[in-house]
Amino acid sequence: MSSDETQNPEELQDQAIEPVDLPEEQPLPAASDSENLPVELPAMISLDEAATLAKRVAELQQQEQTLKEEIAKLQTSRAQLLQTQADTQAALGRLVQEGLSELEQRKQALQISVEQLERRQERIRAEMRTTFAGASQDLAIRVQGFKDYLVGSLQDLASAAEQLELMPPAPAPQKQAVREARVEQKSSSPKFAEQGFQEQAKQIRRILDQYRTMPDYYGPPWQLRRTFEPIHAERISNWFFTQGGRGALRSMGSRLQNILIASSAISVLRQVYGNRLRTLVLATTPERLGEWRRGLQDCLGITRSDFGPERGVVLFEAAEPLAQKADRLVKDGQMPLIVIDETEDQINLALLQFPLWLAFAPEPQIMPAAREF
Repeated sequence: MSSDETQNPEELQDQAIEPVDLPEEQPLPAASDSENLPVELPAMISLDEAATLAKRVAELQQQEQTLKEEIAKLQTSRAQLLQTQADTQAALGRLVQEGLSELEQRKQALQISVEQLERRQERIRAEMRTTFAGASQDLAIRVQGFKDYLVGSLQDLASAAEQLELMPPAPAPQKQAVREARVEQKSSSPKFAEQGFQEQAKQIRRILDQYRTMPDYYGPPWQLRRTFEPIHAERISNWFFTQGGRGALRSMGSRLQNILIASSAISVLRQVYGNRLRTLVLATTPERLGEWRRGLQDCLGITRSDFGPERGVVLFEAAEPLAQKADRLVKDGQMPLIVIDETEDQINLALLQFPLWLAFAPEPQIMPAAREF
């Protein structure tokens, strides 16, 4: 046994109650002192891991710097885009304003042009109502003198023809028959201004008023399909009721206007005489006859089949065959209407014997040339 084990219990008790020297208690450090104490890394982090973490921190700091630079660039780009957008909107606003200003100027210019054209139209209509309606006294005197000259020449020709003895005297009964035939032929000639033709005159006035106030642009053939102005109605009324369907009218200055007046006469007479009416047009050249054909087709709604020797309208370049055709029509009981173009400076006297003829007289300055025939 050891020495300790051999000790008796009394010795052990004495040792147990001996005082023991304890170490002095140290005071706890203050809070401020603890901040200055060095931080000790855990003992488990090695030096390699610390270097890796430091490198990672450096990379993150570099990325942060790069991101800050990119953000700054994006902000700069955004500011530039906003400025560009503002400039573009301002430019578009200026373009729109300039376009509106230009359109407004063009609108004003067009309105001024329309007003000028309307005033010009009114002046032309006023000139047509005054000049072409026969307001000039000098023109009326010239036309009346030309008419008197034609009538006097026809009377002189008739007197000279009566004095000639072309045939031996016929028996009295035959003379009586010829006289009766002449009286019958004379009575068949229309005299719209005389008392016996009042019904026809009323019918003609009614038709002319209808053409002037209620034009029918899609009417049946041989009916006037164009606008009929008061000047046209006045001209053709004068030809019907003052000249009795046999006389000259002053040209309207345009062949198309003359064709319109002639078409109104053809349309009216067509309603009065029906298919008995045959229109014979005299012009010197094929070009002018072509204009007459196209104009009559347009104004009356007829076709090329209505033109021909045995049709409603016949076109002639010379007066002699026209007179022969008109004479045959009269013998066949037809009613010829002779229309003479304004370019005919001389009128064949053989044409003046027929009951219906309409000539367009040229301008007054060329009237003396027409009197030399």
